[in-house]
Amino acid sequence: MSSHQPSPPADSLVLYKVHPARVVSVGEKIEIALEGGQTKRVRAKDLELLHPGPLRSLGELVPQEGEVEAAWELLEGSETTLQELAELAFSAFTPVTAWAAWQLVAEGLSFTGTPGAIRARPRAEVEHDRAQRDAKAVAEREWQAFLGRMAQAAPAPQDAGRLTEVERLALGQSERSRVLEALGHEQTPVNAHRALIQVGHWSDRHNPYPGRCSVPTADPDLPVPALPDQQRLDLTDLPAYAIDDEGNQDPDDAVSIDGDRLWVHVADVAALVAPEGAVEREARARGSNLYLPERVINMLPQGVTEQLGLGLQPVSPALSVALRCDEQGSLTDIEVHRTWIRAQRLSYDTVDGRLGEAPFAAMCALTDRFRARRVALGAISLDLPEVSVRVVDGRVTIRPLPRLASRGLVTEAMLMAGEAVARFCQEHGIPISYATQVAPDAGDQPRDLAAMYARRRTFKPTRMLGAPDLHAGLGLPLYTRATSPLRRYSDLLVHQQLCAWLSGQPLLTPEQVTERIGEAEAAAGTVRRAERLSNLHWKLVFLKDHPDWQGEAIIVGKEERKGVALIGALALETRLRLRDEPDLNQGIRVGVRDIDVPDQTVSFRVLG
Repeated sequence: MSSHQPSPPADSLVLYKVHPARVVSVGEKIEIALEGGQTKRVRAKDLELLHPGPLRSLGELVPQEGEVEAAWELLEGSETTLQELAELAFSAFTPVTAWAAWQLVAEGLSFTGTPGAIRARPRAEVEHDRAQRDAKAVAEREWQAFLGRMAQAAPAPQDAGRLTEVERLALGQSERSRVLEALGHEQTPVNAHRALIQVGHWSDRHNPYPGRCSVPTADPDLPVPALPDQQRLDLTDLPAYAIDDEGNQDPDDAVSIDGDRLWVHVADVAALVAPEGAVEREARARGSNLYLPERVINMLPQGVTEQLGLGLQPVSPALSVALRCDEQGSLTDIEVHRTWIRAQRLSYDTVDGRLGEAPFAAMCALTDRFRARRVALGAISLDLPEVSVRVVDGRVTIRPLPRLASRGLVTEAMLMAGEAVARFCQEHGIPISYATQVAPDAGDQPRDLAAMYARRRTFKPTRMLGAPDLHAGLGLPLYTRATSPLRRYSDLLVHQQLCAWLSGQPLLTPEQVTERIGEAEAAAGTVRRAERLSNLHWKLVFLKDHPDWQGEAIIVGKEERKGVALIGALALETRLRLRDEPDLNQGIRVGVRDIDVPDQTVSFRVLG
């Protein structure tokens, strides 16, 4: 109200801000009564007159029934006053109908404006806004119904779309979720994971870690060329043994012995995967196979393994390393050939029972010399618990890996091949990446579990470098990874360089090798993290399936009022609250106390 206009009379209905008010008295300032009985002294310009009154109480302003639609149709597209609108819609102009008419204007659907200049909106505008409002009302009802179902942990099929945003947060693909906020959970991947379990959208068995680590969860879908016609050394008359875990699906190495020469045969992946092309780029981007308890995701298309896996076909193409090992365990007479071999697949268990027989006894004699040399050069042997975690048809099994001598035989043979290839490439100027490890702090060879645990904590990570250097943990002056090209990109790159050299083709430069290895190792690090988190996830699921599980924990370290323990049957580290000071290597019987699958935590209680 402008300052030159008369003040509203006492008992009139006025608009103060957006609220109704009754004028109590008029003076230098105007006293008004507001809803709830509060009074206030204001200036005349702060008020808008709606009706001169008399209005005895704001309680008289009750909702009115009238011909609102008819009034709007009559006035559509024109301007009117509050009095005319009240009379058309409610057949009278009183404080009560004036307030009811003003609420129509304040709603902003059919009418807009001020008390003195009200506009009846055109039909097209009204119908457009009404449709939007109705849609919002429907959406709000559906939202509230959805939250009700979530509170009851009873999601319906139509809720999958809404829960996708929670899944994205659980997988680390977004930072916020309206749904999670409405359910009262903190906005973190762990809480999103927990919420999805609580509402029944995910089971506690759902493994989110490959997605959270952003690693591919399907094999590459790329065409694989046929094996080219290449000149190869025929070794099909020399027995070759591909020794691996039972059920292994990607056999990429085998061993033979010919007199005093050991042969290590490796699947010739470079025959199908060229240094340039879609398959190579995909393998580089993945870095390595992803081994999950529930499945394996390959870095190469399945067709590569089908053609090249040793022993999967009657005759297999291989890149074979021949070497001799002298009495001091040093490697001599190193040769590298592209070959044809006939591989027989055997399990570690089978070979373990035949190590005293030919040809395995002769192989062991060579690998034992090599191992003795490595130990003399400072190789550190750690016998920490290892387990195999598998999920088949939803059932989790955890099996400790036995320390089989046959596994040691194969490990040493592969290390021999790694050193031999590294020396061969160095001597012939073939750029490759070398696996190196800085020597840990000086110390004796650990003899017990606690000492092995402590020594492992001093290890520096293995690095892939473009120049040869010591691998302290292995006790080798130079070493490269070359025996798993179906599974690791670094091995594949070594093969590509060797095969290019053997056939007289151009080699990648040291800079190109370094760049490619850097990219692949970054990806492989993410894969290893996904594997580590996934293995822990399924261990916790196993314990949740077996809440009465009990086992032995060995004390390997001490903290304030806690013992750091390794549970061998689970290959799991835990911390135990103990009454008395424990001894290192002391065995303690433990049982499960509490498990939080989304948080990846488990606590154990000491028994008896």
